[in-house]
Amino acid sequence: MNAKTVLPAVAMTAVSMVLTLAVVIMWLGTAVPWPVALVVGLGIDGGWLATLAYERRLAAQGDHNRAVTAVGWSFGFLAASVLVAHALTAEESAGAWLAVAWLPIAAKALWLVHAMWERTALTPVALDAIRGIQQEARDEAAVARARLRAEAATEETRLTAVTEAGARVARVQAKTAQTLAGAWSTLETARAGEETGRALTSVTTLETARAGEETGRALTSVTARVTPGVTPRWELPVWGPSEPVAARSLESAPALTDEALDVIVDEIRTSETPALSYREMAARFRAAGHAASEMRLRAAWKRVA
Repeated sequence: MNAKTVLPAVAMTAVSMVLTLAVVIMWLGTAVPWPVALVVGLGIDGGWLATLAYERRLAAQGDHNRAVTAVGWSFGFLAASVLVAHALTAEESAGAWLAVAWLPIAAKALWLVHAMWERTALTPVALDAIRGIQQEARDEAAVARARLRAEAATEETRLTAVTEAGARVARVQAKTAQTLAGAWSTLETARAGEETGRALTSVTTLETARAGEETGRALTSVTARVTPGVTPRWELPVWGPSEPVAARSLESAPALTDEALDVIVDEIRTSETPALSYREMAARFRAAGHAASEMRLRAAWKRVA
């Protein structure tokens, strides 16, 4: 695995060292003897290579030295500066020399990448464990997603069923309410008819009483002229001493008060178990000799019942 990063770094270092040495010999060889130029080129490459080797040793020990790193980058920038100066002063192919002037810096950057690779490298056992953990997490996430989808589908089905059931209940309630409304309307109509019949009965009774009263008055006015006292008085023979008997008053009994009427109606209604209906109570009330109008008798029934 280290070959993926170390081989490019080694290749780039070799190319940059060879290029730096060639440029120094070509550039300084015209001004100084070529052995001097060779020593200068080897010095630059040697310093760059020495600092790189020391950094690699510290990295293998798990250590790091900023001073050594700064020296290594200084040699790298020096080699790059030599290449850039040669490219700027070259009369031919200046662009080509300038294009390869970044190679020392690139080689240093590759060694930096290789160091970071080593610091983050893991053993195959650790990698297998990490892969296992990641796979387990993916499996759990997939199972959780499947469970959530299933629960969502179940909840949707349940809500649909509840909604349909609620709609059916609402329809039944509406139909029941409509039926009850019709029944109440029929009952109200029947009650209105019954009240009308009672009113007509009371009116007829009142008219009959009035007619009888007028007839009595007319007969009284007619017979009063014939004999005093409205009706003729027959005198029976008296065979011994007698005392006059006061004539019984023919006036009707006084009307019952509401309290007395309520007491009588309640006694008759509760005389049997279960309590009597209104018709049975009214019949027994009349049979007992009590007198009250139908309207007062029904009013008393409502008060006590």
